[in-house]
Amino acid sequence: MPKTRWSVNRLLAGAAGLSLAGLLVAASASAQSGPQAVNAGQATAAQSPAQPTRSSKASRYRPDRFAGRARTYYRVVWGVDSLGVKWAESGEVIRFSYRVLDADKAKVLNDKTNEPSLIDPRAGVKLVVPSMENVGQLRQSTPPEDGKSYWVVFSNAGRLVKRGDHVSVVIGTFHADGLVVD
Repeated sequence: MPKTRWSVNRLLAGAAGLSLAGLLVAASASAQSGPQAVNAGQATAAQSPAQPTRSSKASRYRPDRFAGRARTYYRVVWGVDSLGVKWAESGEVIRFSYRVLDADKAKVLNDKTNEPSLIDPRAGVKLVVPSMENVGQLRQSTPPEDGKSYWVVFSNAGRLVKRGDHVSVVIGTFHADGLVVD
């Protein structure tokens, strides 16, 4: 019996120590935040419930889309950089854009004879550039100039390609693999 009483007393003392430690942590946190915590509380109360708080917003951090070698490869071999694939017009089209650094190397991308395609292995689709009666193909095919940005639009009927998918863009002999749809 005395052994049991000693164990119970020991457990009670441990629980009291934990609650005391919790109070100390809470007190130090409120002391560190000081008047800012009061202002933050007032700002939160002033916000309408429909507006998200700052902590619930998605991170604005965007990792590099290419490793250093891939970026260097596209600059040296194809004369382009700033490759990007965006989900546009509520997902009905996918827009591939790039900036020309060396017009001679980038001629392949703007050549009308090369049929561009966007391949998404996850969805199992190959998207093409739509052609409209009065406008023609939805792509820029003027001779490239250094420092200018160009684009190609792919039809995404059925919205099979989603944001976050890893896709490949093929234009003639140009291949850009592993592009992430934003």
